[in-house]
Amino acid sequence: MQAEGTFEVNLQPLDSYIQGGGGITLSRMSIDKTFYGDLEGTSQGEMLSVVTDVQGSAGYVAIEQVSGVLQGKFGTFALQHFGIMDRGESRLILEVVPESGSGELSSLSGTMTIDQSSGKHNYVFSYSLE
Repeated sequence: MQAEGTFEVNLQPLDSYIQGGGGITLSRMSIDKTFYGDLEGTSQGEMLSVVTDVQGSAGYVAIEQVSGVLQGKFGTFALQHFGIMDRGESRLILEVVPESGSGELSSLSGTMTIDQSSGKHNYVFSYSLE
């Protein structure tokens, strides 16, 4: 199955446990999102990121807990992010954490892609429910 829509995101800096050095900057941020479309809901999470001295090279990991209605089914689930940018070439993986679903989404699995080329945050969520 597939769900599509947009989301708004608010990132806020948090205190970092580790200070950068050696040409890298480490950051920690809170994530608050509101989803619209086939997934209607909100999420909260945390992100760790690193930016290097080389333009276009960075990485991040994040976990967010999503709560809402996915095409008529209510529940929560966790999304794990893995993003790498290598001199402007990027890879981004968002995947539902296994067994993290609750309510009508308790058997949820899937992956999400994000596209920002239009200036808005658009998502496509390919998922299955057992």
